Amino acid sequence: MHKSLSTWRGLTVWVVLTLSLHSNFAAKPFDLDDLLNVRRVADAEASPDGRWVAYTVRTVGMEKNKLRGHIWVVSTEGGQPRKMTNGEEGEGGPRWSPDSKKIAFVTSRGGTSQIWVVPFDDGEAQQITKLSSGADNPEWSPDGSRIAFTSEVYPELTGDAAQKKKADEIAASGVKARIIDSLMYRHWVDWKEGKRVHLFLADSSGRNEVRDLTPGDFEAPVYPHGSDLLAFSPDSRHLVYTRGPVKPENGSARDMEAWSTDANLCQIDLATDKTTVLTATNKGWDGSPVFSPDGKYIAFRSQARDGYEADKFRLALLERSNGKTTYLTESLDSSVGELWWGDQNDRIYFNAEEEGKTTFFEAGLDGKSIRKIARTSHFHGISHPTGSYKVFGVIDSLLRAPEIASLDLGSETPAPKWLTSENDALFSDRALPTVESVNIQGALNHPLQSWLLRPAGYDSKKLYPFILLIHGGPQSAWEDSFTFRWNALLYASKGYLVMLPNPHGSTGFGQAYSEEISGDWGGAPYEDLMRATDWAVELKMADPDRMAAMGASYGGYMANWILGHTNRFKAIVSHAGVYNLEEMYGTTEELWFAEWEFKGPFWSNPEMYRKWSPHLFAGNFKTPTLVTHGELDFRVSVTQGLQLFTALRRQGVPSRLVYFPDEGHWINKPKNAHLFYSEVLGWLEKYLGKIE
Repeated sequence: MHKSLSTWRGLTVWVVLTLSLHSNFAAKPFDLDDLLNVRRVADAEASPDGRWVAYTVRTVGMEKNKLRGHIWVVSTEGGQPRKMTNGEEGEGGPRWSPDSKKIAFVTSRGGTSQIWVVPFDDGEAQQITKLSSGADNPEWSPDGSRIAFTSEVYPELTGDAAQKKKADEIAASGVKARIIDSLMYRHWVDWKEGKRVHLFLADSSGRNEVRDLTPGDFEAPVYPHGSDLLAFSPDSRHLVYTRGPVKPENGSARDMEAWSTDANLCQIDLATDKTTVLTATNKGWDGSPVFSPDGKYIAFRSQARDGYEADKFRLALLERSNGKTTYLTESLDSSVGELWWGDQNDRIYFNAEEEGKTTFFEAGLDGKSIRKIARTSHFHGISHPTGSYKVFGVIDSLLRAPEIASLDLGSETPAPKWLTSENDALFSDRALPTVESVNIQGALNHPLQSWLLRPAGYDSKKLYPFILLIHGGPQSAWEDSFTFRWNALLYASKGYLVMLPNPHGSTGFGQAYSEEISGDWGGAPYEDLMRATDWAVELKMADPDRMAAMGASYGGYMANWILGHTNRFKAIVSHAGVYNLEEMYGTTEELWFAEWEFKGPFWSNPEMYRKWSPHLFAGNFKTPTLVTHGELDFRVSVTQGLQLFTALRRQGVPSRLVYFPDEGHWINKPKNAHLFYSEVLGWLEKYLGKIE
């Protein structure tokens, strides 16, 4: 039984944000075309001299059905941005040279992705790499003489000529068959084809031949990839990165990568190519290295448990003189996000996700003095110029698209300062919803935080059609952030009351809260979601006869679970949803995920897999359901969506399958995104009725 209205009245419902950038009486609401026309700001990179921020702006090109980005710069004080690149194929990933006079970037203007460098003041861009295997993720050495980068290569071959010859032979053979001898043979949307990610080093002039720094049959850096893959020592003599498993005495490193998350920080001496493993004793993931300004320490993020990708990220400190590692945030019940050093070698700064917001922290090297500095909406991609307390990054919120902003952590009351206004013109005459953060009583006697979006011109005397949005992960969260996958602003602008709960399993509410979902996928999280729905109904906001539940990945799993456990919703949308857990185990690539969540392989713990598998409740399906899935989804196989659709149609349940042969776990191509949103909105209108 769920709580009655009288119980809800004893709870505190608090508002942390009611944001409406413009009048609710504007000419028109935010719509699907607006969403596709948002200029997507990313890749903030402050120049070392602190004067400029380079960033990427990606825009939708419907004709070519893809996003194309170009690099811009803006003063760290704000002002008119300047466009730095304008190639037909687009550019991204800007990285400043140490003297702030050049910008390295990635572009495929020559046919394959390569590293180029453009002078900041004036001059033509110069191509630095010409590998047949491509190049990505550039990083300058502090002395400016070299650029490290990644490339995916056949590890058994030496030299680019051999790499190209094999690739050409495969292409010319006409044979599409794949011969596979190990696990992790595909990942996300790509077949690995026997290749490995390796680190390379190039002369920044582009004149000398590049060299492979990490030859061998292992990943370097290992997934997950990010903007902090590697770090040069301040004297440019060493390079630190994260390496995946190497071949064990018995077995295969490639097999191990499917069930192990143990990854080590390694250091390369660039004069001798000698590699030293720095974190061999820790059994979890170690990465995101950042050298102290004096080169004596390496700060990094570390997880303690092997096989658990959602383990708490600790702030770790490695003393290079003796190899001693100290964990500085054991007392902090938050996972460390991005990190950077202060300029006096005695402070480390980092951000963390907390209750749907981004919190900034300062930590001393003793591990005892940790203090909160600031709290903002989603603020990420942090870049820190030398000699300044200011940081720069990308800021966004549920109602505001990403822009470049600064945050002065040295001020008494740090507050974000927007430096760009790429999307102001688009939003200037739109009637926007309002956003509230509400806390109600959730499962297991724990508070449940949710975001609630009310349509513009909300009338408290009316009941509104209701959308329950369920996040994926499952160890993730709805943050105060702007997303393109499930854009709550779009749905609220259509006139729906939209609720985004953070049930058990969500991150940013303490490690115990996040971990409770493991082995309990359909338990406490389901109760949380039903309580959130009850709350909206009992406070006479949501119309109980016009409600829909929607989600992707784990959110799709929960949509499928709801489908078999309640008929209270009039429509369901399940994208890339887990449906048959036993089959999911055999087709997903990251076995560590299923083995942690369900306590082992399915043959060792079949009862738990069956207990929480939505397909065993298919006989209860009655709610009209829209199923969407991508053929290239290697995380949740397309067969999951096909099985769900078959069960629905066989029982005569109104249902539709939208199948994307050219998409993976996410719908990325603009035309496909337009179709996806159009189908979802059409499904909602069909079963929840038109909104007047």
